[in-house]
Amino acid sequence: MNNFSHIELAKNYVTLSNLHDLARIQPLFAADATYHSAFFGEFQGRDIIYSMMAGFFTRFPDAHWEVSGYREIENNGVEFAFTMTGSDTESGKKVERHGLERIFFTIEGLIRHIAVDKPADNSE
Repeated sequence: MNNFSHIELAKNYVTLSNLHDLARIQPLFAADATYHSAFFGEFQGRDIIYSMMAGFFTRFPDAHWEVSGYREIENNGVEFAFTMTGSDTESGKKVERHGLERIFFTIEGLIRHIAVDKPADNSE
């Protein structure tokens, strides 16, 4: 295995997401990466994921994720609970969403899959 921590890679991804730095986020994904969001759907391929994220940051221009802790999981993965806050330009309302995210990495340290789930008690 390469000399990197999956937790550090996940923290970097969240930091860049909070900065809305798509230019630095896109190369973190493997070309054939997949993304599943219980909030927004399924996406396949780095370029499609990039387009989804660009649309997301347009819709939520002040989106911010708060993460209290990260933990390693099986299959080169990291799991963390998050709270996302932001203003939804479509509805004009402030949004606060809670979820559980799992990021799985390739042996080279690229993101191969992200799964974002709603918490079991979320009524959204």
